[in-house]
Amino acid sequence: MKKLLTLSLLLSATSVYANASDNTLKLEDVFQLEYASQPAVHPDGGYTVFVRNYMDIMSDRRLGNLWRVDNKGELRPLTGGEANDHSPTWSPDGKTLAFVSNRSGSNQIHLYWADSRDDAPVTRLTGSPSNLTWSPDGKWLAFTMFTPGSKPVPVSLPGKPQGAEWAQPARYIDKDNYRFDGAGYAPEGYTQIYVVPASGGTPRQLTHDEFNHGGQLSWTGDSKHIIFSANRRDNAFEQPNNSELYQLAVADGAIKQLTDRNGPDRSPQVSPDGKKIAWLGYDDERMSYQLTQLYVMDVDGGSPKLMTSELDYSVDSVKWSADSRGVYFSYDREGKGHIAYQNLSGKRRVLTDSMGGLTYTRPYSGGSFDVSKDGDLVFTMASPYRPADLMLQTSKLKRKLTALNEDALAHKELGRIEEIWYESSHDDYKIQGWIAYPPNFDPTRKYPLILEIHGGPHTAYAGSFAAEIQLMAAQGYVVLYTNPRGSTSYGEKFAQEIHHNYPSNDYTDLMDGVDAVIEKGFIDENRLYVTGGSGGGVLTAWIVGHTDRFAAAVVAKPVINWYSFVLTADAYNYFTKYWFPGVPWEHQEHYMKYSPISYVGNVKTPTMLLTGEADYRTPISETEQYYQALKLAGVETAMVRIPDAPHGIAGRPSNLMSKVAYILHWFDNHKSNE
Repeated sequence: MKKLLTLSLLLSATSVYANASDNTLKLEDVFQLEYASQPAVHPDGGYTVFVRNYMDIMSDRRLGNLWRVDNKGELRPLTGGEANDHSPTWSPDGKTLAFVSNRSGSNQIHLYWADSRDDAPVTRLTGSPSNLTWSPDGKWLAFTMFTPGSKPVPVSLPGKPQGAEWAQPARYIDKDNYRFDGAGYAPEGYTQIYVVPASGGTPRQLTHDEFNHGGQLSWTGDSKHIIFSANRRDNAFEQPNNSELYQLAVADGAIKQLTDRNGPDRSPQVSPDGKKIAWLGYDDERMSYQLTQLYVMDVDGGSPKLMTSELDYSVDSVKWSADSRGVYFSYDREGKGHIAYQNLSGKRRVLTDSMGGLTYTRPYSGGSFDVSKDGDLVFTMASPYRPADLMLQTSKLKRKLTALNEDALAHKELGRIEEIWYESSHDDYKIQGWIAYPPNFDPTRKYPLILEIHGGPHTAYAGSFAAEIQLMAAQGYVVLYTNPRGSTSYGEKFAQEIHHNYPSNDYTDLMDGVDAVIEKGFIDENRLYVTGGSGGGVLTAWIVGHTDRFAAAVVAKPVINWYSFVLTADAYNYFTKYWFPGVPWEHQEHYMKYSPISYVGNVKTPTMLLTGEADYRTPISETEQYYQALKLAGVETAMVRIPDAPHGIAGRPSNLMSKVAYILHWFDNHKSNE
């Protein structure tokens, strides 16, 4: 509650909010948003269970309950209360739904019985289960779970008297990957595979090696083996992208390797007839971006076949058809989520390009879907004006099944979203973007413009609802967000333009987008602003080091110095191998050429920095060194530190509010760069 009061004080002191009309989107409206995710179609196809996500204002957390919606759109809750229910998965006979919930005090496997409509926890696990998967005979549930190990500390201090209060003991670290963004410092142990009787009871650990066995699980048709993906190499640290598929015997834990190539193999799915495995992967060429392809092979690992050789977009979320004759899968193209069906002979048809809507804070692409035995699709639907709802699509109809935000947003004046395409002045690339207009937009007026830049850098924005964008537009700003080169969903070549070359001509693409909006005639060129997070923070810092056309900038969770970044980020063994030609001390000139810190002497733009204090992906030390460099250079600057926040700052709704409020505060107080 104290945090919300602090935000209220900030809002009252920020004049940009003073003239906001009553029906525009406000910061506190973030807590009213809901969205649908993880649809699980009942085996008979008559209804779908999904997670109804909501923002709990008292705990400042995103929570979720399970709801069901039939094919006519009738909604009914399955679970309730202040809990986080997720990962629903149906038993083969459709009588029982398994899911994970913390409603009993810790994350446990729960079962919901369709006939009685009762649910209860059926495990007493000491860790959090993931990747729930039913055996085809319905007798077992497989799952993965982190399993702690023990390792004695090398030093024990002598002489502590009984009852003495000494400092916490030193933490001794010698593991390769020792901390992870959003999870903190890694304890001793590994993720292992377990099975538990479907009726509940004692779980049995099947893997025991010193390797991590996370990721999707899939049973063979005889319910005797589990197919999984893992990097079980002794030098996995040196080969972070080189996983294989394995077959695990439930009876004795014997493991058989099914694939063997240089590159990732993951997300196995055994066909309903038990004869084939579909999976995702690619041949690793050490590029910063590489297309994920779809493969199919015999269940014993024989006769592998590449199914998407001519598709220039990365594949995700594979599901078999009920007759085992083909697969459904998703991919993003030009910022839109596509779902396609492809039979085993290679014939493909696109079923929809409307999937998305899951990232309600910023307009990233990405969604989820499920399919019935009859081939009816249920998917999360992308919309510029609403977070994800569920859509049903059959051979005969399309029907929107949910409207979760009509109560919160139908009476609001939201900013109109317009898709634009423009040419890059560097080459003949067409660049896609979107403009968010302020509510009640008047083209005869002059408006301030915010350029908002996505992270990744190998991700993509879409024409989806984004609370941050709408909140900026609600305060009178035109907002431009684009997919410059390096973005995904435009083909492999477009994404690879920034391989060992980032930032570079993506800067040109962004400036061309600003010019394209200015040409429309309603932008005040003395009130241009720029912000972005993560990769967008890199580009924002790069921009102020290469131009002073912006009146102010907010650099969120950035990389400022690639040399220090790769030596402090959580995935440092990956970054040095795929984003750079080698380790920094052997390529210092390359690292510094692309580091915004190298151009701090050029910066004249008032620049604020904003980062979570628990960010281990782009550690706050990056922010600190840029803040101090700007101070030494005499540039007006400020630093906003979000306590306990990881890289995903908006994981807590009040942090999302803080982020937007501080960005608008900074921009409103810098009305001109003249």
